[in-house]
Amino acid sequence: MAQIFERSSNALARASLVLTGLIVIAVGVTLDGLQRSPWVTRQGQRPDQPVPFSHKHHVQGLGLQCQYCHVTVEKSSYAGIPPTKTCMNCHAQIWTNAQLLEPVRMSWATGQSLVWTKVHDLPDFVYFNHSIHVNKGLGCASCHGRVDQMPLMYMQNTLQMEWCLDCHRNPAKNIRPTSEIYNMAWEKPAEDRPVWCSVGEEKAGTPTAQAVNCVAKDPIGAGAEVASLQMPSLGAHGLAGDGSAAALPAVPVYKKFTSQDELGHFLVDHYKIRTPKELTSCEVCHR
Repeated sequence: MAQIFERSSNALARASLVLTGLIVIAVGVTLDGLQRSPWVTRQGQRPDQPVPFSHKHHVQGLGLQCQYCHVTVEKSSYAGIPPTKTCMNCHAQIWTNAQLLEPVRMSWATGQSLVWTKVHDLPDFVYFNHSIHVNKGLGCASCHGRVDQMPLMYMQNTLQMEWCLDCHRNPAKNIRPTSEIYNMAWEKPAEDRPVWCSVGEEKAGTPTAQAVNCVAKDPIGAGAEVASLQMPSLGAHGLAGDGSAAALPAVPVYKKFTSQDELGHFLVDHYKIRTPKELTSCEVCHR
């Protein structure tokens, strides 16, 4: 009986299997790169807005604080988009005839809100709470980038799940003192720019992070001077002026940090930030 397939068919079959495997791998790598690309994540894109609002002009140029416009960022899951009235607080008096601001004036006159295009838009199934991140020492620039240097707002990071997990696996690398949350130019501690932190008494009803006080200048010497100014006047027998026993105020003890790793782990511990092992429920982030 004559052979149906030539001897070369075996080599062709092997080559076909290898080629199919390479195609599958290439397609997988392409799709993986595609879902991380700006075409999908919109990273770096500047969407059209009803008014080309410049954060660089308002933040860096005029010195406006983030909270002036985003009023709920410290107490709500939503940072908040400023109403037209916030814009008109200034623009009812300056640039009153600028053509660029005509949509703002029209919104104020008609009472119809401006329709802004959301730059940082998470999927509907993702739950992100601004207040908990801000009150636990995560700076605005850590997620949004140097907003004070953006003439037009864009998304600096991907905001994909792997980006969130990268921070949650080791939050110490991004945590900063709560006093520096809105400081866009804040730099991590180093040998030539150390940070000193002290831990005070926690107060009920306030974020635990507020019990930690961090300064950029050496508090040694200044602390003793402040303590002496706050000490009550003592009588001959160590009593206060009213005859009661005088309680000396406690002088805060500061610890010096010269690296972000040391400072971060210190703050994670005292801010009471949950570890990855404690975040066992998917419902923390997914609703």
